[in-house]
Amino acid sequence: MAEPLRDRARRATPLRHLWGNDEGPHYVVCGSDPLAYWVVRALLATDPAAGQVRVTLLVPERRRSDGPDGRDVPGVRVVRADRLDEAAFRRAGLAGADGLALLHQDDVGNMHAALCAQEVESRLRLVVRMYNTSLANGLRQLFPDSAVLSDASMAAPAFVAAALGEVAPTHFRHAGRTLYVARRTDVRPQDVVCGLAVTSDPELVRVLPADEAAADVVLAEATGRPAGTELAARRLVRARRRRQPVEVLLRAVRSFATRKIGIAVLVLLGVIAVLGWLNARAAGVDWGEALYLTLVTTLSGQDPDVNKPAAAQVMQVVLNLAGLALIPLITAVVVDGIVNARLALHAGRIQPDRSGHVVVVGLGNIGSRVMAQLHDFGVEVVAIDKNPEARGASLAHRLGVPLIVGDAGLEETLRSASVDTCQALVVVSTDDGANLRAALIARSLGPDLRVVLRLFDGDFAERIQQAFGIGISRSVSYLAAPSFAAALLDRAVIATIPVDRHALLVTEVPVVAGSPLDGRPLGAVARPGEVRLLAYTRTGQKADWAFDPRMVVRAGDRLTVVARRAGLTALLRETTPGPPAAPAPRQPKG
Repeated sequence: MAEPLRDRARRATPLRHLWGNDEGPHYVVCGSDPLAYWVVRALLATDPAAGQVRVTLLVPERRRSDGPDGRDVPGVRVVRADRLDEAAFRRAGLAGADGLALLHQDDVGNMHAALCAQEVESRLRLVVRMYNTSLANGLRQLFPDSAVLSDASMAAPAFVAAALGEVAPTHFRHAGRTLYVARRTDVRPQDVVCGLAVTSDPELVRVLPADEAAADVVLAEATGRPAGTELAARRLVRARRRRQPVEVLLRAVRSFATRKIGIAVLVLLGVIAVLGWLNARAAGVDWGEALYLTLVTTLSGQDPDVNKPAAAQVMQVVLNLAGLALIPLITAVVVDGIVNARLALHAGRIQPDRSGHVVVVGLGNIGSRVMAQLHDFGVEVVAIDKNPEARGASLAHRLGVPLIVGDAGLEETLRSASVDTCQALVVVSTDDGANLRAALIARSLGPDLRVVLRLFDGDFAERIQQAFGIGISRSVSYLAAPSFAAALLDRAVIATIPVDRHALLVTEVPVVAGSPLDGRPLGAVARPGEVRLLAYTRTGQKADWAFDPRMVVRAGDRLTVVARRAGLTALLRETTPGPPAAPAPRQPKG
């Protein structure tokens, strides 16, 4: 098929015509999913004084999903290519670019693309998305100036914490201190470093409030007391009931035969019971003798007796016929039951009733890590996936986690996992529609159930929260994108703290000579709701955690802050000199 004229013209257009200038840093992003979308958004939100950030997005010719992938973001140059090779990278202007982000969900494909990119631009800042740790270590050895990140490992702690009803178990070390996120009630007052958010009202979560004392989610220093998530996990372990063998047997009996065969057996037994009662009436015997005659006549037949009354002879013949039908049905029940029992055991549908456990739906990259972390906390986990060969299936078997193979959108599948009595349901498959169906069915089984729902579309997630009362919905891409963007910009993000639908970044920002903040007091750094100053480091000195806000900021100082993305962008403008003023036009002589 011939390439559209508009695309050929766009590809042939010089970069300066697309962005209006060619002096700002240029980054190439390769991806076609929501992570690429949020990384592009984060890059465009960064507006350093050195010039406008230029972003080129390499995407396949056709969309691979209905979700956003960045190609519709204004200000982005889009290059379409189904294969990431040298030709595609040259068309994207990779030669001379400042950085390349490879964000596809194919580890081997990303490594091959990195090798191709090296042929085009050998000195390049490289950020690669990878799941396999062995390949990640190999890539770091091949490309020393690279950042290999996993969105699954970044986002999984947020899902774990939400499932346990606690804040994210974010731990990081900086300037000689180990800090973690916790609820104020779980830490000692002297261990609190700063307030992060007010979450008492789920409808209105406020991050970095002006009144730090009102924050119930805080950043604290680790001094030997376990974090809130670990405490919650221990409470769940203590409250968990032991498995009951009788309940396993009853559930196995219920799944022993198919519904149709079971109905046929019950109907035939009913017919035999009625005929036996009529036969007993005709023979004039009591109920004990009637039961004996009925069983003998049905199962083994009886010698004919021509001296019997005609009614008794008719009943005897009918009972013999019913017996002929009952024997094959009993055989069918046994065979069908054995087959079903083996299939149910293989699929994990025969499970004991549980209480206080966590059900994880979807054993992809995220689900596997969530399952493993919950297991490490000592929480009982039941996994559900419709694919018996899912990425995390082998891990579930190795950890001893029960795996139910089935569709989580079916009520019987969720019941087999005892969703109605579980502590939380974590739905993290890659299908938004399937995730929502599973969440709504689970809510119908347990109205008070805590549901942690993965949705790619942030706006859709907020509407679902409001419409259905599902209070916790998270986007993996939204949580991980700031770290990918910061790595591409060669900025050291110390930690990413997810709070509800917000992502707070902990980073260290240097103050450059001639910047607007140079010479101003430290009190000018903090902005309620946007930026909070954690520590202040003078050149050649240790970090000061108990600084005086009246101290004057000097060039070369470093500011450790926790901020929202917009607040961090504004702070970078304050710590970087402005662009040089354009020379004044020369006045004509005369």
